[in-house]
Amino acid sequence: MSIRPVKRIVQSQPTMEGAGVKLRRAFGFGDTGETDPFLLLDDFRNDRPQDYLAGFPWHPHRGIETITYVLNGTVEHGDSLGNRGTLGAGDVQWMTAGSGIMHQEMPQGDAQGRMHGFQLWANLPSSLKMTAPRYQDIKAGQVPEITDDDGTKVRVVCGDFWGQKGPVEGVAADPRYLDVFVPPGQRKTLKVEVERHAFAYVFEGSGTFRDSSKPFGVLLEKDVNGQEIVVRDSVGDRSLVLFDSGDEITVQAGDQGVRFLLVSGKPIQEPVAWHGPIVMNTQAELRQAMSELRNGSFIKN
Repeated sequence: MSIRPVKRIVQSQPTMEGAGVKLRRAFGFGDTGETDPFLLLDDFRNDRPQDYLAGFPWHPHRGIETITYVLNGTVEHGDSLGNRGTLGAGDVQWMTAGSGIMHQEMPQGDAQGRMHGFQLWANLPSSLKMTAPRYQDIKAGQVPEITDDDGTKVRVVCGDFWGQKGPVEGVAADPRYLDVFVPPGQRKTLKVEVERHAFAYVFEGSGTFRDSSKPFGVLLEKDVNGQEIVVRDSVGDRSLVLFDSGDEITVQAGDQGVRFLLVSGKPIQEPVAWHGPIVMNTQAELRQAMSELRNGSFIKN
């Protein structure tokens, strides 16, 4: 057994998307090497309806899968194939854009005006870039939730974990997508296949993601002069933790516990050429997609 060291901790950055939705981006539109097969993770969390109600009007997708996970509020969605629906708290939509689809997502707050959810983009390999689009709409009650003896809770959105299988199936990157809560003061070790890239995104509480060889709250490293220094140890809200190689991760929860997404997937290791939500392998393929978008031949099904 080998604990995955923390490669890097990144604070998600404020940005604006759609028709003026304020959100936080953990990663996206940069080098995909460390997160492959995942391309982007957005945290759309807001208590001010004026910051999200404009939503994400009609826009194209091709060559990727988009995963929307709602915690508070609702998201109304529709597409060019005639699909319509509403995602509520705990619901998941896994959309395989494939050869192309026009899509819109319009968030609505809960009774208190709160809206919170995540959107993750997963790449498709070249062999599946032009596959037929499809949806997997998952209601909250279909997502298995496991509670361990120490109070740790895990919702299994996708993949196999602790004897439970998530409801999302047939995804190219064979990912595992977990929503994990570790109670205050508890230390938990979670398995992650060694051949996968993995990250955690903390969205409630705080915790420390490292092995147990040093006491909690103390992490000593050496500076350029060889002196030991204490570096940031505890990881808080809206922080992305990128892991190095190994077959498990460990987390020690802080005083309020810690809740985070734990996502892993097999790297595709193919070139990425993208323009917003259109992701191909080459610039020529990207130019063709943009040309089809202009001349009306983008939708294939």
